[in-house]
Order: sequence, then structure tokens, then C-alpha cells
Amino acid sequence: MEESFGQVIRSARKELGLSQRGLAQQLELDFTYLSKLENDRADYAAKEEVIRAIAQCLNLNAEELVFLAGRTPRRYESFLKQHAQDLPPLFRRLSENPDFAAEVFRLARQPRPKS
Repeated sequence: MEESFGQVIRSARKELGLSQRGLAQQLELDFTYLSKLENDRADYAAKEEVIRAIAQCLNLNAEELVFLAGRTPRRYESFLKQHAQDLPPLFRRLSENPDFAAEVFRLARQPRPKS
């Protein structure tokens, strides 16, 4: 099973030897809110700016962490809105066909050809 948003940030924080209070202080967050995030018990997903700050403090990939938190990075919102009708069938096909999904993800990871 994949790690949750909270598990990822807790593991990274501990790996760096930071206390919850110490990280919360660096982020200028209440430590109880950070605790809720780490325990996946926050009432709502953290704002993108907070997630990016957490990623920076913990040396994590910010964009991956934003997605893991259940948010869509702002830079993709316009594109996704333009293709809103295409997304349900795409996600359905990805979830129903593991080979198709593996091929799409393999192609997405390839470096772009230089023009």
C-alpha cells in the first residue's frame, strides 16, 4: 500500500531528526495542525503554499506532495478544465487497464525530445 500524505511527511520529518514542534515552528504553523496533517485527520487538505513549504523543509518533491495531499497544482488547473470531459473516461481506462496505465506512465516519464 502506498504511503499517505501524512505518513510521507512524518517519515521525512523523522528522517531529518526534526520534532513536530520544531517543523511547525519553521513553517509558522500550529503544531496541532501539523499533527493532524501527519495523522491524516485534518478537516481539509492543506493549501498548496503550505504543502510546498513542507516539501521544501523536508527535501521532498513539492508537486508530488501536492498531488498526494489530494490537491491539483494550480499550474495544471486550466489544462484540466479545458479537458474536463476527457478526464472521466481517461481515469476509468487507466484504472481498468493496468497495461494501458503502465504504458501511459512509462511514456510520461521519458525525457522530451529536443527540438
